[in-house]
Amino acid sequence: MQKFNNTQYFKVQKESENIVSNVINSVYLALTEKGYNPINQIVGYVMSGDPTYITSHKGARSLIMKVERDEIIEELLRFYIDNKGIE
Repeated sequence: MQKFNNTQYFKVQKESENIVSNVINSVYLALTEKGYNPINQIVGYVMSGDPTYITSHKGARSLIMKVERDEIIEELLRFYIDNKGIE
């Protein structure tokens, strides 16, 4: 039986942070170049897991599928917290 009193820890490796950041940047640029709203498209992908939200332009669809969706969320949350000055 699992104990619900303890908090589980989740640790992301530093090198994966850079990879995810680069993927997000590349996908963002590809979506922008094709005239899509990159925020809406990336959110659609993260929420559904459907890669057709991401254009295949410049290999963006293949690229985003190389990282896990939870890693994308972690990177976005980390960036938000770092830039909002939340302590």
